[in-house]
Amino acid sequence: EGFQSRLRVDVVCSLRMATHAMKGTAQRLLWAAAMLAFLGLSSGFYLPGVAPRKYRYGEKMMVKVNTMTSENTPLQFDYYNIDFCQPPGGEVELSENLGEVLAGERTETSSYVLHANVTKLCKVACRKKWTKKSVKEFRDFAGAGFRANMRLDNLPGAELVVFRDQNGEEFISYRLGYPIAEQSGTNASRLYINNHLRITIRYHDVNTQGTRLERIEEPGALIVGFELKAMSVKHRWSGMWNDTCAKENTCQLLTCDPQTGVVPGTDPLRLQNKKDMQVLFTYDVIWVHSDVKWASRWDVYLQMQWQDDEIHWFSIVNSSVILIFLTGMVAMIMLRILRKDLYKYNQLETSEEAREEAREETGWKLISGDVFRPPKHAALLAVFIGSGVQVLGMTMFTIGFAVLGFLSPSNRGSLLISMLLLFVLMGMPAGYVSAVFCKMFKGAGTDRLRNTLMTATLFPGVIFTIFFFLNLVLWGDRSTGAVPFSTLIAILMFWFGLSLPLVFFGSFLGFRRDAVEAPVRTNPIPRQVPEQVWYMKTLPSVMMAGVLPFGVVFVELFFILSSIWQHRFYYLFGFMGLVLLILIVTCAEITIVMCYF
Repeated sequence: EGFQSRLRVDVVCSLRMATHAMKGTAQRLLWAAAMLAFLGLSSGFYLPGVAPRKYRYGEKMMVKVNTMTSENTPLQFDYYNIDFCQPPGGEVELSENLGEVLAGERTETSSYVLHANVTKLCKVACRKKWTKKSVKEFRDFAGAGFRANMRLDNLPGAELVVFRDQNGEEFISYRLGYPIAEQSGTNASRLYINNHLRITIRYHDVNTQGTRLERIEEPGALIVGFELKAMSVKHRWSGMWNDTCAKENTCQLLTCDPQTGVVPGTDPLRLQNKKDMQVLFTYDVIWVHSDVKWASRWDVYLQMQWQDDEIHWFSIVNSSVILIFLTGMVAMIMLRILRKDLYKYNQLETSEEAREEAREETGWKLISGDVFRPPKHAALLAVFIGSGVQVLGMTMFTIGFAVLGFLSPSNRGSLLISMLLLFVLMGMPAGYVSAVFCKMFKGAGTDRLRNTLMTATLFPGVIFTIFFFLNLVLWGDRSTGAVPFSTLIAILMFWFGLSLPLVFFGSFLGFRRDAVEAPVRTNPIPRQVPEQVWYMKTLPSVMMAGVLPFGVVFVELFFILSSIWQHRFYYLFGFMGLVLLILIVTCAEITIVMCYF
């Protein structure tokens, strides 16, 4: 690989020197050949940019715990809100990037310790004495269906489960985390504590023997899978309990054999009702060799929803039908109505006066002198157009980067960080477009400074206000989704320290250019608009015009919101990009239809 890299550099440098003496077609052909040679020498690489971590045999590792999530609520809670086992010295909250904090993720150390490529069964994590309050808190979380999430080598732990599709056929998939309890009985009245965790780690060997890297790189293991399986075990032990045996792994359990694991037929541990109880937490660590390559280890997480592909294609077909319908309506307007009007304008009249009268009083020319008249709230319209450009630019660039693979889930928090940065950077085109329209609406009560300030603060201010009040609710519920005060300050610094100056700079460029001139002259006296029927008034027209664009995106919007609510990975950005393109064309065509009719 190093030899290929040096060779590519030498090829490019040599070609640059050679092309100084070449011009025209020969130069272009040489560069095309160079690019083909460069691609031929290139090898596959992992776009997200997360470097693989190799573990030597016996190297100590620690499983990290993440937030607890449930499909029944979008709220997330800290893992240690329940009195689980803590590492020696207490849990330590690990640093996270801005995207992870905004997503509500909190990563902490745990008491689950393992060693690379070393299988151990029936290891004791700790023995907890739960009070009535602890039992009640656990019952509340378990009754809501919460699952505990873990992470190892940047891989989220997942439970292997069997699902049934609509045809009754079984298929194997994964669910993130593991359930903290199992429910049974009428209305799930009985809860069993999942106090035994089986951790299966799939690894891929890195063997450098017989290669050029044998002298400089040691063999090791790359982690390519992290599976969790929780179960409830009512542990029993011989003699008096001693907490030191957990550290030395010498506890004599009657319900768990260090050679074979949990003894078959062991009773589960039922959660007591309003009573103090003791809970012994144990775990197994099993290492299994896998042929999966390190670059493909995220495939199982991204294919967790493979059965939904047909629905996405149905959504694309549905959106395409709507688009074809609108295209047909626009074509009808252009080919029939406008053609008829043009025919009237160009027909031969007996006199010049009759021809002028026909041109002025029929068809779309009736309103040609009022089309570019500034509206009542011209300044607000200019601000909305600028904010729309900002949101659209952020969306298109984000989806583009995601389609190329730069915003992979393995690079945690990258999606939210990219959206935030792109929204801030799109402040310059927002200010520019808003200033251009503001200048075009001259004489309509527009003010340059007010226009710039509203473009920089109106839409972001509304979003931040809603976000702040929702954050207060999350603070009250003690959810990890609540953004810390320091993060709110950082967002405000992004807003006023970077976005606001960019909007002012874009506005400065927009006001410097010449005003956009209308293609037709605007009449000095507005034409009187006749009384419209009820369905052509503003509110019904807005509702009717919004139905078709919503019909284009509602299926994809459902999956996006479901992924947020159910804490799943969304990585179908190809579908999203296609739907966005259809949405843009649909909005343009529905605008033509509604304006003409």
